[in-house]
Amino acid sequence: AATQCGPSSGPSSLQDRQREIMARGLPKQKPIAGVGQVVVVASGKGGVGKSTTAVNLALGLMAIDPSKRVGLLDADIHGPSVPKLMNLKGNPELTETNRMIPLTNYGLPCMSMGFLVDEEAPIVWRGLMVMSALEKLLRQVEWGSLDYLVVDMPPGTGDVQLSISQNVPVAGAVIVSTPQDIALLDARRGAEMFKKVHVPVLGLVQNMSVFQCPNCQHQTHIFGSGGARQLADTLGVHFLGDIPLHLNIREMSDRGQPVVISSPDSPEAEAYRKLAAAVLLRIQEVTV
Repeated sequence: AATQCGPSSGPSSLQDRQREIMARGLPKQKPIAGVGQVVVVASGKGGVGKSTTAVNLALGLMAIDPSKRVGLLDADIHGPSVPKLMNLKGNPELTETNRMIPLTNYGLPCMSMGFLVDEEAPIVWRGLMVMSALEKLLRQVEWGSLDYLVVDMPPGTGDVQLSISQNVPVAGAVIVSTPQDIALLDARRGAEMFKKVHVPVLGLVQNMSVFQCPNCQHQTHIFGSGGARQLADTLGVHFLGDIPLHLNIREMSDRGQPVVISSPDSPEAEAYRKLAAAVLLRIQEVTV
């Protein structure tokens, strides 16, 4: 006997079922205990100053509003930079529940893979071990109560970026690029990846934008000019500001004394504070 199709069958109900199955396969986002807003700092490629930007952004957030509690998570498992940039070393102590207590300098609590392995030991791990380490850094750290957690992402658009975006509610992503064409190409990929996983792109930062000669004050755009601003316009995302290519930023970073702390009255520290203010404004806009 012929059977009649009920009202629930047909193409639309099939699409509903497919969506339901897809949703079941995605991990459920779970907030990090004690953390308010998560801001990820990313770049499409390495060498554009992403970690230096992340460190000074976190310190900049604290500088413009000392009442806010800020933390810094180094999610670059293979190449952790935060221990050097923040002048921190040693193993984290554990709470009674075996959660790691962040190491703190300049009032900024930090967690990094660099605290858990020898400084000079290469981390030669396959994907599963990297994901396991990332899970520990995300879920087994005693942050206390934070208003903002700044996450220094590894470069690129791989497993770590996807895992954080899909497992943790992220308030927004800050994309760091130099004005150079090849860096902008990768920055574009990074921005598009966050859009695909429904993480708001807070905007683009143009790092190493201009070099000013310390002797004659002549300005040179070593990596080109205005590229990140143009890319932001093309992608329809905000431009968050310029950070200069300055000897003081590099020297202080190498000493583990970020310029926002060591040279607070300098134009380069002011550039990071302006960036922090722009990021805060954008977080308010996307979370309304």
